[in-house]
Amino acid sequence: MCRTFSKGKRLRRTEHPTVTALDRVSFSVPTGETHGILGPNGAGKTTLIKILSTMLVPTSGRAVVAGHDVVSQTDVVRRRIGMVFGGDRGLYDRISARQNLAFWATLYRVDPRRVDARAAMLLERVGLTDRADEPVERFSRGMRQRLHLARGLVGDPSVLFLDEPTVGMDPVAAREFRSLVGELRAEGRTILLTTHDMGEAEALCDRVTLVDHGRVLVTENTADVGRTLGEPQGIDIVLAPHQSETLESLSKLPEVRSVERLSGAHAFRVHTEPPASVETVMRWLVDHGVLSLQVRPPTLEEVYVRLIGKRGLTV
Repeated sequence: MCRTFSKGKRLRRTEHPTVTALDRVSFSVPTGETHGILGPNGAGKTTLIKILSTMLVPTSGRAVVAGHDVVSQTDVVRRRIGMVFGGDRGLYDRISARQNLAFWATLYRVDPRRVDARAAMLLERVGLTDRADEPVERFSRGMRQRLHLARGLVGDPSVLFLDEPTVGMDPVAAREFRSLVGELRAEGRTILLTTHDMGEAEALCDRVTLVDHGRVLVTENTADVGRTLGEPQGIDIVLAPHQSETLESLSKLPEVRSVERLSGAHAFRVHTEPPASVETVMRWLVDHGVLSLQVRPPTLEEVYVRLIGKRGLTV
């Protein structure tokens, strides 16, 4: 699937300068999977979500959601999907949370006899029952985002799009929101998540697709993506306070790519290069009396930085 946009003024009568937002993008998401779309700003994530949610049409190629073509069966697709945006889009500040949900339920053609009950059930689910009749303009960022999630569920969708849903949230609110998403995942809904937060993707996603400059770089199981790409394992170590010379010597080993300080006292993460050098470095560490060491697989963040760099990465 491809999507291009006209850019700037027409150069000649038959010539339109274009920018390619999506370039032969192809991947599939099985029913019931939580799938992360990861990439920096401008990678094409939002364009992809807009096509899959019927807000844009592809320039070429085809997209199918819940078994239905997004162009020729737009109305059917829209009845099966829900959208949750990050930030302040999609809510009406001057009316209450309950009124917001009633409005969106009408747009989703929920039976009028069930609108009140559906709104009450969703408000209870996202923990907003006690604030249901307050204007949304009084809500905190975390409360607004929980209401966004309720709004996305008002039509009882089988496919849910989450477009950077925790952006701007404080850590506690983000954790609560992720817990709600985990419940939806357990219900067997198909969830497509775009995010800059690698920890969020690791916690929620069964598989991830990394995109950059409109192209798919890799689609893989979240837990296996590093091993699939040959990313070396890391070694977490704890040194004694007097072992500063050991740390200095370690960083100079040819097999060591970098040494990263962790949050714990005298705790470090050793990144090796190439992968086969892990065993060599471990023997060196044992010989030099480290207090503890543990080999661990590469994190999703490390894979992201290796493939794309730190553009747009939030941790």
